[in-house]
Amino acid sequence: MRTVLQRVTKASVIIDGHPYSAIGKGLLILAGFEGDDTVKDIEWMGDKICQMRIFGDENGKMNLSVMDIGGEVLVVSQFTLHASIKKGNRPSFIKAARPEQAIPFYELFIHHLNQRLGKRLKTGVFGADMKIELTNDGPVTVVVDSKQPE
Repeated sequence: MRTVLQRVTKASVIIDGHPYSAIGKGLLILAGFEGDDTVKDIEWMGDKICQMRIFGDENGKMNLSVMDIGGEVLVVSQFTLHASIKKGNRPSFIKAARPEQAIPFYELFIHHLNQRLGKRLKTGVFGADMKIELTNDGPVTVVVDSKQPE
């Protein structure tokens, strides 16, 4: 599993020209699932994200997690995070999980984050053509891969 975390002051999902979901200060998480991911990958990722200290404390030092600040979370599925560009100029998505595997993993990831955060997060719609609007705070953007935990 691979995620891109963006610390935001606000973020929203628009589908078919209509607002679908939005958050204020917190994290926009783009989540991609790989064919060989397991429940362990999903749980590890959720735990890591909830504990990651990328928000500023009273001294402006990145010492606080999204949980510490009571921040909001928006999760959007993004299979393109597993693009391979080793051959040619068109990305291959062969490593990305097929929808029949990725959808349950996406739902499990959301469920796990909801439990860890103790509140409902916002989402996009799996497989939809979405427009994502965000104001990156910092900017702070972190890529996390469960296959490269160190």
